[in-house]
Parts: sequence; structure tokens; C-alpha cells
Amino acid sequence: MEGGSCSPRGSAQVEEPNSTDPPPGPETFARSYQLEALEKAKKENTIVFLETGSGKTLIAVMLLRSYAFAIRKPSRHLAVFLVPTVVLVTQQAKVIEMHTDLKVGKFWGEMGIDFWDADTWKENLEEFEVFVMTPQILLDNLRHTFFKLSDIKLIIFDECHHARGRHPYACIMMEFYHRHLESSSCELPRIFGMTASLVYSNGSNSHDVYRRQIQELENLMNSKVYTVDSESILSAYISFPTPKIKLYEHIDLVHQQFIPVVEHLKVLKTKHIGAIDKQDSLTKTSLTKKISKLHATFVYCLKELGAWLALKAAKSLTCSQNYLFFWGQNVDEAGENAIKAFIQEVFQVLSSYLPQEISIGDDLKENVDSGLLSSKAECLVKALLEYRDLQELRCIIFVERIITAIVIHSLLGDINGFSGRTEYMAGSKKFLHSQSRKEQTKIVDSFHDGKVNVIVATQILEEGLDVHGCNLVIRFDPAASSCSFIQSRGRARMKGSDYLILIRRGDTDTMSKVVNFLKSGDVMREESRKQAFIPCKSIQTNMLLDEIYCVESTGAIVTMNSSVALIYFYCSRLPSDEYFRPQPRFEFEKDSNKCTLCLPKSSPIQVVHAECSSSMQKQLLCLEACKKLHAVGALNDYLLPASDVEIEDAQLSEVEPYNNEQADYFPSDLVDSWLSFCCLGLYHCYKITIDQHFNYDFAFNDMMLIVKTDLGSNFLSYSFGLKDSRGPVSIQLNYSGIVHLSREQVTMAKSFQINIFNILLHRDYSKLMDSLDCLHKNQISTAIAYLLVPLVGGRIDWQCVKSSFFHMGIAKDTAHSCVSKGSFSLVQTMSGPVCGCMLQHCIVYTPHSGKFYCVNGFLSDLNINSTFMLKDGRVLSYKEYFQSRHDVVLTCENQPLLSGRHLFKAENYLHKRSFRMEKVNSDAAVELPPELCTIIMSPISANTVYTFSFAPSIMHRMQCLLLASRLKKNILTDSMQNIDVPLSEVLEAITTDKCQEEFSLESLETLGDSFLKYAVNQNLFRAYKHHHEGILSAKKDKLVSNVALCRLGCDRHFPGFIRNRQFDPQEWFIPGSCVDHFEETTLFPDSSCTYTSRTRIIKGKVIADTVEALIGVFLTAAGEKTALKFIEWLGIKMEFHQENTPERTDLLKYEMYINKNDLQLLLNYSFRNPTLLLEALTHASYQIPDVPGCYQRLEFLGDAVLDFLMTWYLYNKYPGLSPQMLTDLRSANVNNDCYARAAIRAGLNKHILHASVELHKRTTRHLEFCANNLAASSDVSDASADPPKVLGDIIESIAGAIFVDSGYNKEIVWDSMKPLLEPIVSPETVELNPVRELEQFCSNRHYQLAYKMTIQNHTINMTAEVEAEGRTHTATITGPNKKTAKRMAAKALLRDLKSQAASES
Repeated sequence: MEGGSCSPRGSAQVEEPNSTDPPPGPETFARSYQLEALEKAKKENTIVFLETGSGKTLIAVMLLRSYAFAIRKPSRHLAVFLVPTVVLVTQQAKVIEMHTDLKVGKFWGEMGIDFWDADTWKENLEEFEVFVMTPQILLDNLRHTFFKLSDIKLIIFDECHHARGRHPYACIMMEFYHRHLESSSCELPRIFGMTASLVYSNGSNSHDVYRRQIQELENLMNSKVYTVDSESILSAYISFPTPKIKLYEHIDLVHQQFIPVVEHLKVLKTKHIGAIDKQDSLTKTSLTKKISKLHATFVYCLKELGAWLALKAAKSLTCSQNYLFFWGQNVDEAGENAIKAFIQEVFQVLSSYLPQEISIGDDLKENVDSGLLSSKAECLVKALLEYRDLQELRCIIFVERIITAIVIHSLLGDINGFSGRTEYMAGSKKFLHSQSRKEQTKIVDSFHDGKVNVIVATQILEEGLDVHGCNLVIRFDPAASSCSFIQSRGRARMKGSDYLILIRRGDTDTMSKVVNFLKSGDVMREESRKQAFIPCKSIQTNMLLDEIYCVESTGAIVTMNSSVALIYFYCSRLPSDEYFRPQPRFEFEKDSNKCTLCLPKSSPIQVVHAECSSSMQKQLLCLEACKKLHAVGALNDYLLPASDVEIEDAQLSEVEPYNNEQADYFPSDLVDSWLSFCCLGLYHCYKITIDQHFNYDFAFNDMMLIVKTDLGSNFLSYSFGLKDSRGPVSIQLNYSGIVHLSREQVTMAKSFQINIFNILLHRDYSKLMDSLDCLHKNQISTAIAYLLVPLVGGRIDWQCVKSSFFHMGIAKDTAHSCVSKGSFSLVQTMSGPVCGCMLQHCIVYTPHSGKFYCVNGFLSDLNINSTFMLKDGRVLSYKEYFQSRHDVVLTCENQPLLSGRHLFKAENYLHKRSFRMEKVNSDAAVELPPELCTIIMSPISANTVYTFSFAPSIMHRMQCLLLASRLKKNILTDSMQNIDVPLSEVLEAITTDKCQEEFSLESLETLGDSFLKYAVNQNLFRAYKHHHEGILSAKKDKLVSNVALCRLGCDRHFPGFIRNRQFDPQEWFIPGSCVDHFEETTLFPDSSCTYTSRTRIIKGKVIADTVEALIGVFLTAAGEKTALKFIEWLGIKMEFHQENTPERTDLLKYEMYINKNDLQLLLNYSFRNPTLLLEALTHASYQIPDVPGCYQRLEFLGDAVLDFLMTWYLYNKYPGLSPQMLTDLRSANVNNDCYARAAIRAGLNKHILHASVELHKRTTRHLEFCANNLAASSDVSDASADPPKVLGDIIESIAGAIFVDSGYNKEIVWDSMKPLLEPIVSPETVELNPVRELEQFCSNRHYQLAYKMTIQNHTINMTAEVEAEGRTHTATITGPNKKTAKRMAAKALLRDLKSQAASES
């Protein structure tokens, strides 16, 4: 049937796309009425009114396909498919995905959508073309302008009969569609509604009522109804069940036998409500309602279902699963215990009135006569039994209450034929908790498969859920409306299905309603036809300017209708703890129109007043509160609670993901092309003096470092230490001025260092030859270009430098003439005959063994015929030994042997190590026949070789110092150019513990971390006066998180400077060799270039730690102002505005709440503004209007202040502390438990203002524990009940209050708070955390450690288990929380293991 036009002004008409249509779809097999409805929907807004199962969803899919060309990406337009329940989201999305190629997104509340921001929705809008969602999500998105109505081409309303009153369907149309329709402000979407019932009649058959409701729905939806002329048209395609009435006798009284039970239940109700008098008013009210609801439930079961099912109800509610079904997860422990106690006692009472042995179902009449079952329950069982022999029975029984579904399911489980084949399904109502979607889907699937024959369900199965194969529907409770009746009837779609309705005999009202319900479909069709050509009337939205608030920048709105929900949502996002959940509170004056909204203390707006009629007071108050909260920034421009994801912080999330492959910088001072370096002529020289602080056979010579440029003032004189296993070694670097070198001299020195370092590092003859081949090659490439040469008498030892040319043939001609004028004769070597003087101090290579040796001269009393004893006791001559061992025949009988020794090892002398006495190495000295030796370098002394074995470590340190110098120069900009920062501390800040050197960044990082937190928290506290602690913490976390600091470090090119692995001499670049390759990098526009030699893996946290360590460097070197400048240079804004803290004598009677004089005496501080002290002692639960705020903001500030003060104190008091000890001390002194103990010692717990019964109980328990245990042990940290966090919080909040009141003077805070925190844990008194100590104990002994946790009655049972040498050791401890239980279990097990180890030793 076609209706009159109802297209809105500006609504988009469907146009056929130019592109080829998609492959044949649903249209090819659609029914005639479906195609009719589709054509109508293309032309105008349409409501399709057809029976359940008639294919309305297929029409919607075909309509989506016709709009596909308009919403396909990259178009910004979209289509929205709205469904009233969560379970329908997946179901309808699956149908769309099956029949279209559109990208479908599924959205429902449990996905956390309430907390999504504009960017998250933007990502989804860019990805999906069809959005299937529940209507509240679309409504919220339109209100917050995450979606714009003009971008939506089509909105499909499934089960659109819900569009009434305040339902989200109605709000979408009223607040947005009709508002834009009136103003013609934008193009409007096509509206398409689907329903099986147009009206919500409660049984009336008045045509006027039907006509009015249909008109209202059409006008609201701005759509005309499409339907078929009669039910017969549909009957050709779908089956309609046969309605049948089942009458039962019923007496609306409790069976005579169980009248005393009702009275007993009444007494129990009074008793248990009286028992909760000690609870606070809110808890008492809530528990009273819950117990009253339970009492009414049990009485209902007795009257309507029978005593046995009442017992089943009580038993089922003692089960935790069904308990949660009723109350959800939001009942506290005290409330849960009170409710369970009532249920348990009801169960005991019912059990006492019922016989021990009950047989249900064998004799139903007897069960009814004895009051065990009601006649209605009997009627249901008998009706079902009539269908017991039906093949493939699929039955749905509709009930009104959840408890009815539970106990009917239990009843049928005892009936022969239905046991094990029955399930129940229930949705969520107020105070009730719904089954999960997964559970419901599993039940429906089992119903389809025949594993379940009967489902007892509430109205959840009436609407939308696709339940195939149902051939019997039983209405145990009558339908509440025509809509409910039609939808439940529509569940039975199989041919030959029945629709059974249970009606009490004589109940003419229900019978009349059923008759009218059966006729309702025809009446709705008739009235729809009458109005088919009447245009929709425009609806006056009545949204005056004072009823809506719109944010100009975004267009987001809040209305009178949405304001209450927004205020509740805002309060839910405020900081909370286990003692207080923030909620708005409304106060109404009975004799006037005045009303007040009280918001929690953490809200910047705490009181809102209004005066209006009683019907709109709450909405008006909330709307006014929303305006004020937005004005101060507590609601952002999207009218959502301000959070950590704000516009000003957006840049933090708009960065590329961190790439852990980072460059490894090399100082440009040591890089050049050798062609350029050789031609410089003038070079800068640095003398390297090495002193050993131990006795050894060899001594150090001096060296000279020759570089192309002045290394700067840091290196005029610089010293550092190395660690040999024999003892410490001191390195002194001094600038020696400029020296002139010829190109030949540079080449000679280059050859020398290539030789000596290749020999010392690689000990490979072929590698040495390959390196020397590169001596004159690739001169123009950028390479490491500096010289290290030996000194003698303060001058370059050119004779030693020339030693590298010997085996190259350059020096051989002179080698034959004796420089000592006949003192030495010629000696036969593998290099040929040479003068003996060339073998006095040299390095030789023996091809037969492939080894290099240092030669110190001749052993004149030994030759090849001399004998020696082998380790096995044999005596051989050297000639015999080499013949047998190496198959070498020696011929020079009279030549003396050479005195040699194995080469010194070029180790990592930067590595931290313990000193030890060198063991006598019998293999160090060797006797070598000259004829087996090839001279590699001559002359060169063993002392020089020994000296150059330390050169790689020295030069690695020099390279790191040069990088640290470059980093320091980069940082010291114009604003900090006169600051003196020690180079050694900069080096320490870029050195990680993985380098295993004597210093690392950990201590500086600990200090920098605490100062950064102190600076950022202070800045945020002062900059965002209207933001609560939750937002401040989120902003702080975003600013100082490892991710953020890593980004800042990368922006400043820190990764390339960081040293994150041990120095390996084997990987050291030998200057002048061919293996080095560099790329030039300019880090900053005004800086000289830096070179990149390679890449390495650096974790983001290492970069963040380095940033914090550098903050520590500037703090210790130049003070707070300089550290703050460095933080700003990094990119974190620090704007500390000068503030005066005026004296407040006008405080609203603060002395009514706190004892100011005693507190000031205790704190040794006089407050100029006593409101700060009052605020510092006020817990959020203390909702007294006179008190201006709670302590959360001050706690946020004080936490950072105390942390920094304590860290600074420990860092300076114990300067020699290891990083780990500093961390341990900081952890031992800066924690909530430590602060809580300080608060108790000072008696501050007596001054806390709160209104929480639970907090009072927890505090009392802890105080009692302390009193009982202090005599036995001072270690209160092992308490089985940890102190309430609030006790520690007030120490921090008081510190914050003093800090603000004193004009942000941290010294005053320390003077006041230090006496409260004493005794401060020192290195002598610190105790390791037992968890970490146990881990170290097990790691050192290779034991296997594991923890196992179980939870019973809200207590934690923690077992620590260690597998040690085939034995298992365990300790099990019970604690109030995981942290405490784990700590205590670790301590107990550690004590046992130590005791056992001591006894065994």
C-alpha cells in the first residue's frame, strides 16, 4: 500500500549511480510487498508495518544497497542501523554483511564507547560505511557532535514502535531531526522504520486510541506507514500460529498450610531491616529497598507459584550466579552479607515448613492440594505434557519476572521428558543484572540444534532475537500490551504452531484484552490505510533557548532531557576510592520552588541553585550545572567530562610510533678523510699519561693523541680511571699544543697504529696484511682520522713509529748493518738475515703456530740443542720438540734462542671489576728459535705494547667524552650558555647500567624523575585550578610517561649519544683501517655536523631514563631554575605564575571542623589561609556544603613535593650510594604505608573529616592491630591489615597545603614534615623488599620460584613455592590484598630458606 509523501525539506532523494550495479542481490528473490515497500522507502520516509517473520530486515538491506553509492568510501556520508537491544547489533550486522559489500561497524555500550573521544570516532567514521548500534550511542554522538546529522544519508529504526516519550529513538528525532527540519539548516537523512506493532495498547480496542497513536508515531518519525491490505497476503508466505486459551482455577490466597510462613517472612523482613541501622543513610536506604524487594518476591512466589517454587526461589538466590543476576556487581561487602543473611534465613524458614521428601510432578493434583504448586503452575505443566510426543518440539514460555523464569526452569527440570532440555533467559531491568550475550547466544543455538526443547524467557525473546524453529509459544503471564502480544506470538513461525495463553477462569478483563489483541493487527492496518494520504504534521520541539545549551565551537548540545544523565556521568568520572563513589545530591524546599544541586567536593562547581516548577527542577538544575562546568573547563567542548585526552594535549598522540633502531653517533673531532687529514700540516696534540697503582713486570709509557682540531676547554686537562684486574689505572690527558707533521710522518704513524692495534686486537696475520693493503686506498672517504703514537722523553718516538715498516721491506736494507757497530752479528730469521739488534725489542710472528710474540732479546745460553722438561716428565731438545710437535726441522744449530712472551690482551678496562693478584702464568714466557720468526715490528718495546693494549679502552672513553661534550654544547643554548655543567656528569647521564662501568645514569635518573614529577605536578596544580586530581594525574602521566619522554628525547636527538652496551675491543674501529664508514648528520641548524657509524637497538624506556638523568645533571650542577630551563628546552612548558596566598580570616567557621591551633603546633607551621588546612584534612565523603573542597588536589601536589624532598635529601646525605641503594632508600621512605604510620604516630587520624562507615571500620581495625603488635614487633608493615590509604594521603595533602600556603617554598615544607617522617630509613636500617630479596636469593642459587594465589571470602591466600635441589619449599599466608599477602609469603619462605642454609653450612 502506498501512502502520502512525507519527505523532509532538504532530505536527499536516492539517485541511481552511474557505475555498474552490484551483482544480483536480495531483490531477485524479494516478495511483491517487499519490493513495494522498498520503492516507497526510496521516495519518502517510511515505516514498514508487517508481522514478525515477514522479511522487514530484507527490505532494509535492499534500501541500504540502493544508498551504497552515496556512502561508499571515500565519501564522508554514512548509514546508521539502529536496534533497541545489544543482542540485535551482531544479528543485524551479520545480515547486512551477508547481503552487501559495505563495511559494517558494530557498536554497543559494553565496548566502553562512553569514554571514546572525537579522534576515536573519527577513525571509525573513516573506516566504516554502515554503523549498527543501539540508539543511545547515536544520540550521544549527535549531542557531542562526533556525528553530524547532515553526514547521515539513511537511518534505519528497527522496532521503531519504541519511539515514544524519552526513548532514544524519540530523542534523536526531537532533538535533531525535527529541530533541523524546522530551520532547514542542513540536508536530512532518509528515515526508515520497521515494526510488527504500531501501537502500545494495553487491551483497548478503541479505533480512536489506535488512530491517535499511529498519527503520533508518523509525525514523530516524519514518516508514513506502509503495510499490506490484510493478513491473508502475508499468510501466503509465512505461517501464523493458532491461538488457544488454557483456563485454570486460582485462589488469590496463600494455601492455608503456609499462612504462618507469610507472617514469618514479614517478621524476618523487619528483623533484617532493623539490623542495618548502623549503616550510613544511603547504604541503609539501598539495603532496605533490596530486602523489601526480596520479601515481595518470596510472597509472590508463595501466592502465584506455590510453596515448593518459593523454596526453589530462595535456594536459587543463595547461589552467587543468581545473586548477581538480581543485584549485579555493585553491592558492597557489608550489603552483600546483609542480603545473603536474609535470603539464607528465608530458605531455612521455608525448608522447615516443607516435608523432607517431596515428589513433584508425579501427582500434580496432590501437589496443588498440598500448596506445593499453584494451579497456574499445574496448568502450565499439563499443557506442556500434551505436546510431549510432538516431534522436534521447540517451545518458548513467556513470563513477566526473572524469578519466575528461574523457578519454572527448575520445575520443568523435575518433570519427566523435560529434564536437562530446558533453559531460561532473562534480560536486564532496574536493579537486575543481565545474562551475557555469549550465554544467551549459546542458549538460542542449542534451541536451534534441538539440544534444548524449552526456553523460559522474559520479554527479552519477544523482540528482535532471531529464534528459528519455534512451534509452540506459551504465555504463562499475560501480555502487557498489544505490542508484546504480537511479538511473542510471532516467535512461533513453524507451520502448524500453537500460541497458548494461560488465563485464570473468570478473569473477564484478561480474556477481553486477549480478544482485542487478536484483532489489533487488523485495526492497525485499517487505521493506517485511512491516514495514508494525510501528510505528516510538523512537531513543535519546544526547545527554547533556555532549554538547550550549545557549544559554539563544536555544536555539541545538552538539553533539559539529557542534562541529568550528563551530570551523573560527569560525577562518575570524578576521582573515587573504596570509601566514596561521587554522585550528585538534590535538595528541594517543600514550601517553595527553590532547589539545590550539590556536586562532589572534587568538582570545581559544588553548588547550583535554581527556582522553578517542581516537575522540571532536577533537569533545570543539571542544565545550569552543565553550563557552569563547561565554563570552567570541567566539561570539554564536546560536553564530555574533561579527561587526559584534551585538545591541548593532542600532539602527544599524533606522533609516529617509536622505532627502536637508532643511530650510533661518533664525534666529528675524530672523523675526516685521510687525504684531508694528511695534508693539514698542523695538528693538535694531547699527551696521555698512564699511571699504574700496582706492582707489575711492565710499566706504562706515555702516548700522544694527535687530532685535527682543538677538542675544547673540557680537555685542556682531564683525568679518569680504568680498572685492570691487578689494580686501578689513572689516565691523565693534557693539551700539549700544536705540532707540525709532514705527510710522510702522518702516513708512518697511521701505519704504526694499524699494525699495533690489528696485532693486539685480532692476532690474525691475514687481517693484518689486508689492513696494510688499505693504507693508501680509499683516501677520500670519511673515516676515523686521528693518530696515537708512543712518546719517549716527552717527544714522539719516531724510531718506534717506523717499526711498522720493517716487514713491508722499507727498513730491511738498513737492518743488515749493525747500529751498535759490531756488537751484534747477523741472525737468520724467516724474514731473512737481520742484525741481532733488530731482535732486541720487536714483535714477531711464527707461521707454524699462527701466533704473535713480544721479543725482549736473546737467551745466549740456549740454542736448539738445549734440552727442557715437558709437563709429562719427558726431556727433549728444542730441535726434537719442534720436529715432533710441529713437524719443523731446525737447522741453525748455534743461534741463541729468543726470549719472548705472549702478547698482552687488549681488554675492556672500563668494565667495573674487583682487583685480584695476578696468577703466575707459566705460559707467558716462551723460547723461540729465530729461524721460525717473521719480524713484524721492530724496534718496539714490551712496555710500549703493554701501553697500547690499554689504548682502545682509553680512546673509547675519549669518544664518549667527546659525544658528551657535543651533547652538552647542544643543550647549553643562549639561555643557559654561562652554566657550568661537569662533563663527567653528562657522560654519566648517557651511560646505562648495561655498559657495566663504574658509573651509570640510575642515580641521576632517580633524582631527575622526582624533580620532573615535582615540577610538572606544581605547574599543573597552578595552571588548572578547576581540574580535579584525576585529570591532573592523567595530564601528568601523559607529560612524564616513558612514551612522552622518549619522544622528547628523540626530538632532541638523544638516542645517538646514549651508551647502552659494554665496550667490546673487538668491535672498536681501528683508525686508518678500511672497515669504518660514516654518514654525516646535522642535529641542529646552528650546530656542526655529527657522524653516524652504525645503528643499534635502544628501548624507549632507556631514552626516557636518559632524559630524566640529564634533568638530574642540571639540577645538581646549577640548581632548580636551570633544571626548569632544561625541561622547557626539552619541550615541556613550565609557567609558574607568581601567586600570593592571602590570609583568610573570613573562612566559613573553619574552627567548627578542625583544631587549627593544635594542628599548627604539631606541624610547626602557622597557616595564613586556614582553608588549605581544612581542605587537606577533608575526605571526599564529607559532603558538607560549608567545607570548600576535599584533599585530592593537595594530595596530588604534596605527593610530588615530598617525593622530591626525600630523594634530594637522600641523594645529598649519602653521596656515595649505589643506584640500587638509593632506589631502595627512596622506596622505603616514600610510600603510602610509611606515610600512614607517620600519620598515626602524630595522631592525624583523629583530625580527618569523613563520612564513611567503612573508612571508620578500617582505620579502627588498623589502629587496634598496631596497638596489639607494637609491643611484640615494630615492623608494622607486616600487618595482616594494611593501613587505609587515606591515612597516607593526608600526609601528602598537608605537605601540599603548607607548600601552597608558604608561597611554594619547599624548604618550609621539609622543615615541617621531616619531624613527622622520622626516623628516616638509612642505609644501615633499610630492609630489602622480601619479594625482591627472595628473587635474588633464588636467582643466585638457580632455584625455581613461583607464586600461587586463591581467593576465599574476600581474603587472599598466597603461596610462595621454591623448587630447590629436588625439594619443594612453600609458605602460605592469608592477607587482605595481593600485595601484602605476597610480601608476607616471600618473607616467611625466605626466613625458612635462610635458616635451612645456615644449618646445612
